[in-house]
Amino acid sequence: MKAQTHDFRDGNGPVPSHIHTKGGGWVADTANVDKSAYIGPDAWVSGDAWVSGNARVCGNARVYGNARVDNAWVSGDARVYGNAWVYGNARVSGDARASGDARVYGDARVHDNAWVYGNARVSDNARVCGNALVYDNAWVYDNAWVYDNAWVYGNAWVYGNAWVYGSARVPGDARVSGDARVYGSARVYGSARVYGNARVYGGARVYDNARVHGDAWVYGDARVMRGMYTSTPTSITRSDGHMFTLQSDGSIVAGCRDFTPDEAKAHWGHSKHHKHRESMAIISAFNAIQTARS
Repeated sequence: MKAQTHDFRDGNGPVPSHIHTKGGGWVADTANVDKSAYIGPDAWVSGDAWVSGNARVCGNARVYGNARVDNAWVSGDARVYGNAWVYGNARVSGDARASGDARVYGDARVHDNAWVYGNARVSDNARVCGNALVYDNAWVYDNAWVYDNAWVYGNAWVYGNAWVYGSARVPGDARVSGDARVYGSARVYGSARVYGNARVYGGARVYDNARVHGDAWVYGDARVMRGMYTSTPTSITRSDGHMFTLQSDGSIVAGCRDFTPDEAKAHWGHSKHHKHRESMAIISAFNAIQTARS
């Protein structure tokens, strides 16, 4: 009997293949698919991929490269490839991608147009959806959600019941946890921590070694780069839209500027500065607030 071939459209042309007995999908002879696994009629498994246990690959899904799918489901137009592993009760669906050395496991869900790659991990009951990206060595776990156009990358972790969404970015060694929310175009990075019921949104930045927790909100164009904040840090917006934020140690951050009170006076209080009177009023207010807190 003539050997069967199938073109998996990976540039290798038709290769020796067979129809899987459970589901009727195409499987390359180089792949390993358990008899107990379901490969739907329009799904493909190729390369050196493994599909094992009670896994389901259905819809127009593709599993290829050195990818592994063990008991999990891959459906819709999803792709699992590279050295990615999807296992446990995890689901990768829609137009989602899991690639590189990524791991999706537990009861995690990756769907819509989301992409998990690099050495990223998505586990437990976590959700990554919309157009979200989770990559590098990032980890999203517990009951956390990353969605819309948000990115979590570097060595960042999002966990607990935290949500990162909108166009927010969480890179570096940052941690977002508890019931925290990071959204809008906010950024949490460096070694910063956002947790509890904290909110970081708008164009706000929380970075370096800052800790924002409790019921603190950081928003607008506020910049928080050091210290502990259990309530909303004090920010004042100058008439030209430039926002000044008082740090917990009494220093002042605005945009790329990070000044002690004396440095702030020297820079913004200089007579040639176009807003020196208004800036000095802001600095004086901050000094008075900091003194009252001492």
